[in-house]
Amino acid sequence: MSAPEIATSGAKGIKPADIGRLIIGIFGIGTSGPLIALGQMAVPVAIFWRNLGGALFSLPFALRSGEWRRMSHNAWLWSVIAGVFLALHFICFFASMRLTSVASGVAITAVQPIFAAIWVRLRGAQVAIQVWFGMAVSMIGVLIITGIDWQLSTRALVGDLIALLGAALSAAYVIAGGHVLREISPTTYTTVCYFVCAATCFVVVIFTDAPIIDYPRYEWLLVLGLILGAQILGHTMFNQVLQRVSPTVVSLIVFFELPVGALLAVWWLDQIPPAGVIPGLILLLIGSGLVATKSASLQVDQVQKND
Repeated sequence: MSAPEIATSGAKGIKPADIGRLIIGIFGIGTSGPLIALGQMAVPVAIFWRNLGGALFSLPFALRSGEWRRMSHNAWLWSVIAGVFLALHFICFFASMRLTSVASGVAITAVQPIFAAIWVRLRGAQVAIQVWFGMAVSMIGVLIITGIDWQLSTRALVGDLIALLGAALSAAYVIAGGHVLREISPTTYTTVCYFVCAATCFVVVIFTDAPIIDYPRYEWLLVLGLILGAQILGHTMFNQVLQRVSPTVVSLIVFFELPVGALLAVWWLDQIPPAGVIPGLILLLIGSGLVATKSASLQVDQVQKND
């Protein structure tokens, strides 16, 4: 199957069960930003427990499949690399949720496809004009958002910039995972990746001297919400759908995390985005959507040619 066919397969005839999983996944990951913003638990500690919980949930399924016994050294290596990148991405994402608004942080993190497209271009592949145009539109949106937030507070601007770094790290995590998911199932991969992510954050916790368990019950309820919502109902659902649906389609569906997260932030946190930010959010999502739809097949094709 050619790369364009890979990119377009799954856009047609998506099964009702997968549509249901995608809808559940949207609401699952949409709860992530507001729940993080509500919490006070140290960032690396919250990430550690969230990913440990996700890994323990998927571990029985991974053990039952027995795939881990047949994993190549290359698959283990890229799973570990992906786990480290995921930990760094989460650190940025969690920090941004507590510094800037949920809407701004989630929207800026959504520019991840731009960094993935840049990586593909650096590896020698041609990038379509539509991708460059999408990048330009998205960056105008980022400039509008950061400009408005800068006027509000330096804290919000720092949160926006951290979210942008988190988007780059998210792209690195996705690219690293792409080297593994052609060999093993998403369940086995995510189990290893989540364990590595948790272990990486545990090392950070040791160096920061943050308490690992000494938190009020309210904080543990928020962590439980992150495990059940964002980790299991969010990421796990999307990983299951990726076995049958094009990554392009899933990437575009994930953009709906923004309105879900923004509405929950209004409800739970009384965070109403400034009117000046709205055009930036719209431009950012339109631009990132253009990049995602055009570059996903290019990423698949380039990874295959470089193996």
